[in-house]
Amino acid sequence: MLTLRKHHERGHANHGWLDTHHTFSFANYYDPRHMHFRMLRVINDDQVAPGYGFGTHPHQDMEIISYVVDGAIEHRDSMGHVSVLHKGEVQRMSAGTGLTHSEYNHSQSEWLRFLQIWVIPAQKDLTPEYEQNNYLARLRPNELCLLVSADGRDDSVLIHQDLNLYTVHMTEDGTLDYNIPNGRYTWLQLVNGGVTVNGQTMQTGDGLAVKDETNLVIISAQASELLLFDLA
Repeated sequence: MLTLRKHHERGHANHGWLDTHHTFSFANYYDPRHMHFRMLRVINDDQVAPGYGFGTHPHQDMEIISYVVDGAIEHRDSMGHVSVLHKGEVQRMSAGTGLTHSEYNHSQSEWLRFLQIWVIPAQKDLTPEYEQNNYLARLRPNELCLLVSADGRDDSVLIHQDLNLYTVHMTEDGTLDYNIPNGRYTWLQLVNGGVTVNGQTMQTGDGLAVKDETNLVIISAQASELLLFDLA
């Protein structure tokens, strides 16, 4: 079964310095029909003005992934990490027993766009961790590129949950045939472009929940970028 989550039906808030869309209930946006998908709790599509960002704030017992679409994120946290995350890089924080962090647009002239993703961990009270990785050297057109996994294989960042997160950068008229492992669920998030999935049309910002399917055929109508979540 394929269930489309249209981009214009997401929660939306524009704070001037932040223009954000919420796939699932978050902050002041609440919809009991869209709380989570499996352990996937948050997908926020954030656009941040030059020099602005999220000041120091706390988290606990959550796996937090940042995926840069355009620009760069300046990151600081209570574990002592200070870094800049560019397009082509992914970041994972395990909040565990508790941490604080800030995320700012590193540029003083260009807008930042990134996806903020929260995953409910398999275990509470973990020791807080931070990791980031550049995946561009592994990226191939119309192929899955593993970003995040439970075992850190293939140079992916590790997450404390039974989840695999892939990015796919598709060429115009590109095709990807994805066999869904037995008993698994899939969420597709179209970051940019336009694709069809088993005949279902998706546009930029759309999400697609997949269950009780064995195979997905993804065909791009134009150059497209998407995230594929393989979930228990």
